[in-house]
Amino acid sequence: MTVFRRLLDDRAFLVGAVIAAVMVLVALFAPLLTALAGQDPTTFHNELLDSARGGVPTGRFGGISAEHWLGVEPGTGRDLFARVVYGARVSLGVAVFALVLQLLIGVGIGLAAGLGGRYADAVLSRLADLALAFPLLVLTIALLAIVPQSWSRQLLLAGVIAVLGWGGIARITRGETLSLKTRDYVAAARVSGAGPLRVARREILPGLAGPVLTYAALVLPANMITEAGLSFLGVGVRPPTASWGQMLSSATTWFRADPTYVVIPGVLLFLTLLSFALVADGVRRVVDPHRSEVPR
Repeated sequence: MTVFRRLLDDRAFLVGAVIAAVMVLVALFAPLLTALAGQDPTTFHNELLDSARGGVPTGRFGGISAEHWLGVEPGTGRDLFARVVYGARVSLGVAVFALVLQLLIGVGIGLAAGLGGRYADAVLSRLADLALAFPLLVLTIALLAIVPQSWSRQLLLAGVIAVLGWGGIARITRGETLSLKTRDYVAAARVSGAGPLRVARREILPGLAGPVLTYAALVLPANMITEAGLSFLGVGVRPPTASWGQMLSSATTWFRADPTYVVIPGVLLFLTLLSFALVADGVRRVVDPHRSEVPR
């Protein structure tokens, strides 16, 4: 309860948490929001484009109107609000699914390394070092470029990001496990006859929650950046599926004619990344035993 009270006293954490919660709700309720707007992310509205200017939306600020709350996409006329909210679902969905896989792999290997013997620790630690040494973006581009186009790009993105990005979580889990297993309550559990699995589940895992969750809050925006970068480079999510990175990629050719198309997904991506960074920083300040006083 004290931790929760300290978080509530941290204004930066609260701001980040509110923004992050709004973005998550937008992603979850994307179909409802687009239904309320009376639009969908795939319908073309060519009548709203100025063919004489190469497909630039008619009207001011990208064609914003009562029917199209954020205007329309240049070149296609698709509703930008619908594209943005469905893009939030894809960007956050890939990042969250990848994070879940990273936690499962990283925490499992980190626990095994920390609780295992000398040889198990050496092998698993070198494996984590190898994962950290891989150039994530380059290898992800190479892997996604050779897979069949019929495969789900979102699942592939999440899987590749997770497989190549679990090393940091594993290293943190191993270090914390090595520290926690020397505590008196862990020794008492072993003396009472608890096996390795019970010690890991009942004694070690609760102590890992703080540092691992703090690191996970930082990994989530990093996963979003990776997804956006891959979609921006053309090897991520493919049209007609929307993602913020893909929208920014196509917006580069329309920046001068329709800057609204760049600003909207760019600002949303920035706010989402900033919100999760504020949440992670707030949690870190609370769970860190050597922290300074939380600002009020």
